[in-house]
Amino acid sequence: MRSWSHWAFCLISILFCTVTSDQSFDVVVYGATASGVTAAAAAAKEGFCVALVERGRHIGGMVSGGLGWTDVGDPSVIGGSALEVFKLIGKIYGKTEPVFHFEPHVAEAAFYELLQGTSVKIFFDREIKNVTMNGAHVESIITTDGSVYSASIFIDTSYEGDLLALAQVEYTFGRESTSQYNETYAGRLKEPSPWGGHQFNVEVDPHDSEGRLLPLIYDGDAGVPGQADKKVQAYNFRMCLTNNQSNRVPIPPPKNYDPKMWEIFRRYLAAKPSIKSIRQVMSVSPLPNQKSDVNNNGPISTDVIGWNWDYPEANWTDREVIWEAHIQYTKSFFYFLANDPAVPQEMREEMRTWGLAKDEFVDTYNWPNQLYVREARRMIGEYIMTQHDRIENNTKPDSIGVGSYNIDTHNAQRFPERTDSGSWRTLNDGDVERIFKQHFQIPYRCLLPKRQDCDNLIVPVCVSASHIGYGPIRLEPQYMIMGQSSGVAAAFAIRDNVSVHDVNINALQQRLADLGQILNL
Repeated sequence: MRSWSHWAFCLISILFCTVTSDQSFDVVVYGATASGVTAAAAAAKEGFCVALVERGRHIGGMVSGGLGWTDVGDPSVIGGSALEVFKLIGKIYGKTEPVFHFEPHVAEAAFYELLQGTSVKIFFDREIKNVTMNGAHVESIITTDGSVYSASIFIDTSYEGDLLALAQVEYTFGRESTSQYNETYAGRLKEPSPWGGHQFNVEVDPHDSEGRLLPLIYDGDAGVPGQADKKVQAYNFRMCLTNNQSNRVPIPPPKNYDPKMWEIFRRYLAAKPSIKSIRQVMSVSPLPNQKSDVNNNGPISTDVIGWNWDYPEANWTDREVIWEAHIQYTKSFFYFLANDPAVPQEMREEMRTWGLAKDEFVDTYNWPNQLYVREARRMIGEYIMTQHDRIENNTKPDSIGVGSYNIDTHNAQRFPERTDSGSWRTLNDGDVERIFKQHFQIPYRCLLPKRQDCDNLIVPVCVSASHIGYGPIRLEPQYMIMGQSSGVAAAFAIRDNVSVHDVNINALQQRLADLGQILNL
């Protein structure tokens, strides 16, 4: 296994830029997510000059930001740059095969390796502020420091879709009704739903002794089954924890810890005496070197339900407040498990063996540098992916990749409901986990705005999809697949002097196939 110093050299050998004057490129990619890196690398490898513009200081998004236990689905459909990234991760570990379970810093090193030898210029600390338009054509983006980046083609690979929104491309967020696209799983679900998990499954009264709702319970209108809303599936931090005492840093306590916040959790534990391990209230997936990727598991876990509804449309000042609230929630969750007398003693002792990995996220106090933004804006583009495109309408003439993951959406709200007997129970709403054996093709059209909205923008993250249609697409391998395809499509549009809508799809598909992208079922 190569030393970290080797990968540090790779990092500094990529060209970082700090100048603030106007700069012109062939392609500008906004958002150094995993999709952004594969998009930038693909366009550069086609011979074009590429800027990768990122608000933060890291590349790889969630793949290097804590999501080390990859949502793979069927690995046979992961090809092209996505497969190359996983092989580069394997190479760092001294393996010849792709590795899908990895440490965050190793993933980031792999992304830098992918960019080695390309023309990609990375611009960190650049938050998009505005765009310059000429009709339906983006001419440049302007960042908050005054930098201007001009290009022929732009690719929005941010999790938030900020570029597409500033370009006045049509989009939505939240949940559609069941009737809008005739989707069984859309809208508010009839809970408890047979299609998902992470539900209480026991009767837990959400009120205190004076009849007031407990913390962590939504006190507004929960809606009716099938109804559309602007509620967004929960975000969390994918925590990289370790129980290796030589590499363990204690999890910091939250600010202003309030034990009352967790009363609903105490009642749940009292109603479920079979819960004796932290692994029953959070997912602990093993990673190399005695680390774990910790994720949501159960009705009350690391998902912060209902605190992110404003995130898609918020400015970054308000988004940072939401990020901080998620940090404090997560710290409080771990503190509760380690210290509250209502938690079984064996669970408290188990929780205390875990801590942050001191060799991960070293510039953010070992805390993940990326909030898991599972879904924010979704473009309304040339083709809208829905539930039907995952289940029965799964072939597309303009395929630029293949997906295999199940429909996967997390809970969006937690609310009280009176039972038929007159008692109260607590319900979570929004989790859908539907597994289908067949794969599905991803159409190029779902990456494109409507032609009248914008003719030189490609969007491989906040793709054109319904909430349910987004469920099987929003996984990082698919983001990387769509990113690479976007980068090659951008190159074709420039080379042929056409809009992104008029790219020769047959030629694009042939080139993608030559690059190892899986296009057919």
